[in-house]
Amino acid sequence: MGNCCFAKAKITSPESPCLSSNFSEEIGCGSDSSTSRVSDSCSPLSLREEGDILKSANLRSFTFEELKTATRNFQSESLVGEGGFGLVFQGWIHPQTFEPAKPGTGLVIAVKKLKQQGFQGHKEWLAEVNYLGQLSHPNLIKLIGYCLEDEHRLLVYEFMPRGSLEQHLFKRGLIYQPLSWDLRIKIALEASKVLAFLHSDKAGVIYRDFKTSNVLLDLNFNAKLSDFGLAKDSPTENKSFIFTRIIGTFGYAAPEYLASGWLTTKSDVYSFGVVLLEILTGRRSMDENRPSAEYNLVEWAHPHLKSKRKIFGILDPRFEGQYSRRGVLMAAKLARLCLLKDSNRRPDMHQVVSVLEKIHKLNNARMDS
Repeated sequence: MGNCCFAKAKITSPESPCLSSNFSEEIGCGSDSSTSRVSDSCSPLSLREEGDILKSANLRSFTFEELKTATRNFQSESLVGEGGFGLVFQGWIHPQTFEPAKPGTGLVIAVKKLKQQGFQGHKEWLAEVNYLGQLSHPNLIKLIGYCLEDEHRLLVYEFMPRGSLEQHLFKRGLIYQPLSWDLRIKIALEASKVLAFLHSDKAGVIYRDFKTSNVLLDLNFNAKLSDFGLAKDSPTENKSFIFTRIIGTFGYAAPEYLASGWLTTKSDVYSFGVVLLEILTGRRSMDENRPSAEYNLVEWAHPHLKSKRKIFGILDPRFEGQYSRRGVLMAAKLARLCLLKDSNRRPDMHQVVSVLEKIHKLNNARMDS
């Protein structure tokens, strides 16, 4: 997952001025009301048995030996990734029986192996199983099954051959070619749709760790959200959480959450704004390799987002001018809205989807002309 824990962390996000009336018509602002105080460390899952897992007919319970065989004994040649959760290995299973298959045959899977990190790690593993085992959306990673055996905690997913959005934005080389403007907007739109779904009454989930490394891409560059270890059920009756233990990824977490533990769906909206800014600029949210004034992407980019002229100066140069100018201006305004310091003034994810759909249509119209 690549998660960080914050004890007393605080970041600043400059407030944007009031929106012009015409853009306010394109995307409105919702509001959150009362809060309820909850200690993240005072409501642990008390059980560690397989009975903790919500029953889902769509999940298979694998044995550790089955997954050892499927991944060739977790050999280094099968290693495809590593995060805060643990190591990720490529494997193969039979598509009907789910039995281990020979390498290169059957269904390709990704097997995540939890690091031995105690109760908190188990809680995150269990959250991942329960959320992905119950929720279904075209832009959610498909969880095939799990392994809960002795000290072993593993998760089995569909394999995403294009890797993560993070890799395509920030890594160089023949494997990760620069993403076009049209493709980036498509990915942003699909990611916004799944967040809107999570925030809906049907799902009722605050994701809490939205970032480029958690947006995975299939062979056709369709975006799918993964890693639900930090997700929380949304509070009822238009309330919000206040946590005493702040967890997330620095550079993406909303300022009110870092400062006081205040968590709402608008926290996810802020994180989406950071990712949208990364998509526009091709820069990381936090980059120690840049000059100190450019280290924090949100702070550095803020004055440029307010200017119709300056915004084009911070676009990823790899676009090479191949973009919709109107679409860029709309995306910049959307990012500025999502990054407002006052969370009540941020749009909700359904409004974000609406704007990105308009930008996507502009792209299609430009290609058809």
